[in-house]
Amino acid sequence: MLPDDNLIVVSSPPHIHSGLSIKKAVFIVILCLIPAVVVGTMVYGFYALSVVLISVISAVLFEQCFEYWHKQGRFITDGTAALTGLLLGLSLPPAIPLWIPAIGGGFAVIIAKHALGGLGFNHLNPALTARAFLMLSFPQIMITSYKSPFHGTLLGLDTITTATPLTLLKNTGYYGTPTGVLEQLHSPEMFKLLFLGNIGGSIGETCKIALIAGGATLLILRIIDYRIVTGYMVSFCLINLILPGRINLLFQLFTGGLLLGVFFMATDWVTSPITPEGRWLFGIGCGLFTALFRYTLEYPEGVTPAILLMNLSVPLLDKIVVWKRSKKWQRN
Repeated sequence: MLPDDNLIVVSSPPHIHSGLSIKKAVFIVILCLIPAVVVGTMVYGFYALSVVLISVISAVLFEQCFEYWHKQGRFITDGTAALTGLLLGLSLPPAIPLWIPAIGGGFAVIIAKHALGGLGFNHLNPALTARAFLMLSFPQIMITSYKSPFHGTLLGLDTITTATPLTLLKNTGYYGTPTGVLEQLHSPEMFKLLFLGNIGGSIGETCKIALIAGGATLLILRIIDYRIVTGYMVSFCLINLILPGRINLLFQLFTGGLLLGVFFMATDWVTSPITPEGRWLFGIGCGLFTALFRYTLEYPEGVTPAILLMNLSVPLLDKIVVWKRSKKWQRN
């Protein structure tokens, strides 16, 4: 039943507006990802750039086709589809066949976004959902499509060219004497390669400086919530310090898609909690599960399953926070 019009209350002006529209915020996030795109292209070549562009174009085209079908030709210009395609492209291996990002862009927009609720209502991060779909559907292609940078090796070790750092960490015995391999992974030269990006990995995760600069900009502009970022990083570091470790914390921080996930995936406005306390819990859960998945699963990277799992918990987290607030108000 619709509410009585007389019960609708409109507060007195002035109404405060931050001046930051969705379109403008999305545009800023895309700008903050451009350094990662540029470095990824410099490190892996123009084919890697074409992977990103195909992913973006696919996501935008599928979104426009979907809207044309459902909204009688209304074209969306908020940039969310382009951002989804950009994040997906940056999370893919640099030598992957171009039909993979084309399929992934379509899946992200049609299935992960619109079929699961549409803009503002989808519960799972579309880019990560599409990446998980591609990993499950084409595991062999996804795993074997990494390539060495122009001036480095896939791992950063001259003698090993068939593994990314996290893959080698999971199988040290396969690539040589475990103790010897771990000593090389602990070397200052290895951390320099990881930080600067002259090492194998997904296109957007290769240069940590670019990701940190983009993420810091978003934090300063308050486009992403510091609670999620802080909770994610702190819990990830604490769990790695507690677990019986074979590698130091810097290696865990600078390998894989952790920083891309922390700054640009977990902080997705739609798929993260709306309550401040819920955002703390969400970030802590992401860090906790990322560390545990990396430690326990055969799959070396834990960012994608960790964030998707916490995406599913968002309604519960917000309900718990609201329930605790209501209990507190009742006591007072």
